[in-house]
Amino acid sequence: MVFTLLEMKDLTPFDFWYAVNNTEIVLMPSSTLETFGTTILNYHLVSELMDCANQIRIREGRMQAHRPQIITPEAYAETLLEGFGQEASRYVEWLKEHEKDIRCVLQYGYRLRQESFSEHVVTDNIKAVTDQVKERVAASRDPFSAVVVGVDEPWDVCLIKLFHAVVIRSAAANIMDLEKRRAFENIGGVPRWLRSEIDEAFLAASRDPSLTSALAAKLKKYGLFDEYEDRFFALVKAARKKEHGQEQ
Repeated sequence: MVFTLLEMKDLTPFDFWYAVNNTEIVLMPSSTLETFGTTILNYHLVSELMDCANQIRIREGRMQAHRPQIITPEAYAETLLEGFGQEASRYVEWLKEHEKDIRCVLQYGYRLRQESFSEHVVTDNIKAVTDQVKERVAASRDPFSAVVVGVDEPWDVCLIKLFHAVVIRSAAANIMDLEKRRAFENIGGVPRWLRSEIDEAFLAASRDPSLTSALAAKLKKYGLFDEYEDRFFALVKAARKKEHGQEQ
C-alpha cells in the first residue's frame, strides 16, 4: 500500500494494535473499489469517549483513493497517507510487511486522503447509537458508505482497518478488470500497464515541461531510461525550442 504522511501529534502513547483489536466494521460498502478511477469511501465512525460513560462520538467524513496500480515488489517502497497520524502509519508499515500476495500485484496504498471531516457527541449507550447510525446509513443506499465501531484514540487506525478490509474484498474484481484490458501482458519484456503509464507521462510532460524531471525519475525508477533516452531528449529539445520561440 503507498500512503504522503502528514503527521499529527500523538497526545497519548497508544499502540496501533489497541485500535486494530477494538475495531468492528458493522456495515461494509456494498461496492468494491473502482479499478480505473477514484473511489470515495464515506465513513461513519462510532466510538465511546474515554472515561466518559455513555458519551458517544460520531465521526463522519470520507477517504479518497485513486485507482489501484499494478506494481512490482521492487517498486513497492512508500505508502502515501494524507491526514493520518503516527499509529496509522505504523499499522500501514506492518500491513506492507505482511500482505506480500497483494502488494506484488496491485498497489493499493495509492494516495489515501482523509477529508470532509465532522464530528459530534451524543449521550446514549454505544449499541443504541451504532444501531441508529447503521440504520440511517443503510437507508441512504450509498454503495460506498461504511459504519465502523472503534476507539476514540487513535481513531484513524480504525479507518485504515476499514480500508484494508475493502481492499481485500475488491482485489479479485480489480484484477479481473485489469486482465480484461490485458494490463498484465508484457511488451518487449515490460508490462503493458507500465508502457501505458510512461506514454501518459510523456504526453503530460509535452504539455507541461515542469513535469520533465518527474518523467526522468520514473524512467530511472523502472530501469527504462536507456530504452526511452532518444524520446526523452527529443522531448527536452522540443520544449527548449518552444521556450526560445516564445521569448523571441
